[in-house]
Amino acid sequence: MTGYLGSYATLGLLLLAGVLFFVTAFSANRVLRPARPADPFGKRTAYECGLDPVGGDWAQMQIRYYVYAYLYVLFAVEAVFLFPWAVVFDRPGFGMVTVVEMAVFVAVLALGILYAWRKNILRWT
Repeated sequence: MTGYLGSYATLGLLLLAGVLFFVTAFSANRVLRPARPADPFGKRTAYECGLDPVGGDWAQMQIRYYVYAYLYVLFAVEAVFLFPWAVVFDRPGFGMVTVVEMAVFVAVLALGILYAWRKNILRWT
């Protein structure tokens, strides 16, 4: 398929194949499933390690765990930005400018972790 509309035709065929696969899979599911699925006693109850559920379904969780998760994700994602900097750092024309930019970036990260440490957010109780 060449020409101006060739790439659009390829995209259209790919979309058509995806839709056909989707429709075929769901049709096969409807045809091959049992006519009346079994609904034995206790099938829709919660499973907790083979024991019957006891008590209510509401439990209070401390916000501290969300803060730990948020801080981990924040620093892990921002640490990923160090890798492209390390790749570009050695190229000509990126010398001192990239060092200053990364120093500012790491300083902002350090201020964030210092703030969390000073507010005792990182203290596990």
